[in-house]
Amino acid sequence: MGKRNFYVKPVDHKEGSVIEGFDIAINEDHVKRIDRLVNDYENLILTHLDEEYLRKTKWSDRVADRIAGFGGSWTFIIWFGLFLAVWMIWNTVSFTKHFDEPPFILLNLILSFIAAFQAPVIMMSQNRQAARDKHESIIDFAINYKAEQEIDDMQSHLHRIEGELHEIKKMLLSIQKTENSK
Repeated sequence: MGKRNFYVKPVDHKEGSVIEGFDIAINEDHVKRIDRLVNDYENLILTHLDEEYLRKTKWSDRVADRIAGFGGSWTFIIWFGLFLAVWMIWNTVSFTKHFDEPPFILLNLILSFIAAFQAPVIMMSQNRQAARDKHESIIDFAINYKAEQEIDDMQSHLHRIEGELHEIKKMLLSIQKTENSK
């Protein structure tokens, strides 16, 4: 089974487990259902964020993201390394026609051209990703803030219940003392 997002205290009765501190019977089917609901909710939020990102970005921005994604990958490094090796071998062995003699001035021009265009595209993609990360962090902050408010609310209810329980204990002790004195 997958991860559990809460502690389930094992109990010997047949109806299942009890969530610690709440005396709520919960079986494995309930745990699976709760986990599925939480995962569905997380996926819904991620889908919404992705749809909003696609709606707000232009096609040129998405192309820049793809170029940056490819330019920063091992696939690019391997293919480009192979290209450079083939270029240099082709232009140095004696049985081929050389179109770029060492010191490979044409190759240097091509490398400069790639660097000149690849760097700004990667920077544009990084700026957009930073803006997207900022948006997601604002959403995370709002969720955390709401959770903190709910926790504070639960704590105040617990303190109120604790006070009422303390008063009930006092009343029970006073009733017990009056019955014992009779």
